[in-house]
This record gives sequence, C-alpha cells and structure tokens, in this order.
Amino acid sequence: MRVSRWLQITTFTLATTMASLSMAKSVVVGGKNFTEQFILSEITSEILENKGFDVDTRTGMGSVVVRQAQENGQVDLYWEYTGTSLITYNKIDESMSPDETYDTVKELDAEKGIVWLEPSQANNTYAVAMRRADAEEKGIHSISDLADYINAGNTLSFATDAEFAGRPDGLRPMQELYGFEFGRPNLKRMGTGLTYQALNEEQVDVAMVFSTDGRVPAFDFYVLEDDKQFFPSYALAPVIHQDTLAQYPELEEILNNVSALLDDQTMAQLNAEVDVDKKNAREVAKEFVQKHNLN
Repeated sequence: MRVSRWLQITTFTLATTMASLSMAKSVVVGGKNFTEQFILSEITSEILENKGFDVDTRTGMGSVVVRQAQENGQVDLYWEYTGTSLITYNKIDESMSPDETYDTVKELDAEKGIVWLEPSQANNTYAVAMRRADAEEKGIHSISDLADYINAGNTLSFATDAEFAGRPDGLRPMQELYGFEFGRPNLKRMGTGLTYQALNEEQVDVAMVFSTDGRVPAFDFYVLEDDKQFFPSYALAPVIHQDTLAQYPELEEILNNVSALLDDQTMAQLNAEVDVDKKNAREVAKEFVQKHNLN
C-alpha cells in the first residue's frame, strides 16, 4: 500500500511539473550586432524575465538574418528601424515622411506575420561624420560640401562597415545622389563600431556613424548635414511575430512602455555608457529597468 501510495504521489508530482512546464511563458528575443541593439535586447530580456517569462536572448545577428529568423518564427521579438524595413526588406526607395514610413512598413509587414508596435522618438539614422576641427578647417558642413571638396581634386579616406557599404540606402547610392566618389583605395572597411575609433584616432578622415551613438558627442564629431535628405527615417520600434502576440497579448503594453521612454538623447546616453564608459550592456540594461521601475 505504501509503495502504491508513493507511486500515486510521484505520478501526480510529475504530471503537475509537466503541466507547469507546458504552461511556462517562453519567448526568443533577438538583436543585431551593434551596441544599441545589445542594450535594447538586454533591457527587453530583463523586463520579461522579471515578469515571469523564460527568455532566450539571441543577439549579434545581421539585419537580414534577424528579420528572416522572425519571419520563420525562430525569433519572437526584437527592435527594428522603420527605414531598414522600408528599404532593405520591402525594397521601397520612395522618399517618405517618418509617419508615412511607419504606416507603410506596418501595413506591409503585417502581411508577413510581423506586428509593429508603437514607435519611439529615437531615430537612429545613418550619418556621415568628421572630426570637428577638421571639418571646420576644410569648410565642410554638409555632404554636399564634402562632395564639392572631393570633386575639387582632394582626397579623403572613409571608414564604413560592410553592411553600410552594401545597403540600398548606403554608400554607393549616397555617392550617386551627391555626385562624388571617395574612390576604392580610400574606402576602409571594418567591423561595426570600429569606424568611430578609426575616426577618433585619425586613421581616416570621414566615417559612417549612427545618429544616436554615444561616441558622436563623446568624441566631439561633427555630423555633416544631409542636405539632400538621402537618409530615410529610422524610427526605433519593437516588432513582434503575430503568433507570439496572440499567445501573449500582454507583451504589447510591456514593449510600448519601453518605447515611450526612448529618444535620441536617451539612446545616445545608454550607448555611451557601453562604448565610452565601458560598462557591460547587461549592467546598463538593469540600471535602466530599475531607474524607470519597469520590473
């Protein structure tokens, strides 16, 4: 009788455990391979873990890779940029306002099972920067000025990462619109994030940067005016697979609450804590979550 009773208890315990496991809330949080994305992924994971989710965080992916992973259901949610979806994923090069860009990608991506939640005020667009003293000395304040300087027979070296060099809203189309070329020998391709170091250490004259990167103000870079408005809006927003949202509808409010806290200045500060102050992205994320009572 004791053995039978023990078996009943053991069976009940196992059944209860299995049921609990099957009911566990589980999500995969994706992220790209640069500082801002590492921070956002960690912020998202920290909040969701605090709210009882079992989180698998997968960062360090390229734009196309993380997008395909989400379309295939391998990534549940991550933070994306409206301009990237418009141009890279949906192949639209038409000039649009920020609101038009968001509305367009929201509609087009819905057809692919991807839901755009509320956009933040952070617009992490690509930009072209120089050392401030160098830009002032050469009289270069806009990309048109840069084009005129090079077309006058001057040579400047340019630091770019591989993605910007090959994007449809990247280096080649930018040069075509502004009517100049750095010239192949003057292009210095390097890993994402190293363009800032190369410019700061005077290894190059001009560099590709992101507008919300904390190293831009920290290193006193001068961001050239995009006077022909080549770069589209890159508003930052959480994107989630529609099946995941249907399963966990509470994620919409959770992620929108984070989005409402983000703007250019906030993102630049967070990025600087990692890239300039050398803090760990997870540490920065935890401090952000605690500061804003997002537990």
